[in-house]
Amino acid sequence: MSCLRVLLAIVFPPLAVADKGCGSFLIVFLLTCCGWVPGIIGALVILNKDE
Repeated sequence: MSCLRVLLAIVFPPLAVADKGCGSFLIVFLLTCCGWVPGIIGALVILNKDE
């Protein structure tokens, strides 16, 4: 996880996980619509996951 991704996850969470797949993008987008902090947490969790 790069510093640019973390910064992008804080500023606009769905854009940070755009390359992780459509499902991840939709989940983070819905979390961001519910609140900015849940979107950030969701994006950081998805970015921190090992594949």
